[in-house]
Amino acid sequence: MAADLDRHVRGILDDVAYLVLATSDPDGRPRTSPVYFSHDGYRAIYWVSAPDAQHSRNILRDPRVAGVIFDSSVPPGSGASAAYVTGMARQVPDFELEKRCQVAFRRLVGTARAFRPEELCGEASLRLYVMDVELWEAHLPGVDPDDETAPETRVEAHPEV
Repeated sequence: MAADLDRHVRGILDDVAYLVLATSDPDGRPRTSPVYFSHDGYRAIYWVSAPDAQHSRNILRDPRVAGVIFDSSVPPGSGASAAYVTGMARQVPDFELEKRCQVAFRRLVGTARAFRPEELCGEASLRLYVMDVELWEAHLPGVDPDDETAPETRVEAHPEV
C-alpha cells in the first residue's frame, strides 16, 4: 500500500500546477496563497513571487510553511485526491540562482515559462523561493467505503523514494 500512496502523491505533484501555500502573519493568523510551483525530485518545491508579497514577508520572518496540492476541477463527493506538504521555505539568494534555476524550471505544467537567474535578482520584481520538504502526506477521503461519515485521513507518503 505504501508504494501505491507514493505513486499516488507523485501523480498529483506531476499533474497539478498550483500549491496553496500556508504561512503565518506576524500576529500568528494563518495566511494562504496560491502559487504556481515546480519540484525537484519531490524533495524541494519552487515558486516565483514578489518579495514584498505578504506570504514572502511571512517566510522571511518565519520559514515554517505548509501547503496542499489538489485537483480543484473534480466534482464534490468524487473522492478528490490531495497531497499535503510541510517544510521550511526561503528566498533563494543570488549566488544560488544559477544552480537553482536549472532544477526549478525543469518540470513545468501548462503555459508556464522558465525564468533566467538575471530575471530574479537585482532590480527585478520577482524572486525564486524554495521549500525544503520535511513531510508529504496523502489525503485519503473516508477510509471506510461502507461508512460515508468516516473521516478523511492523512497518511505519510514518500514520493521521493
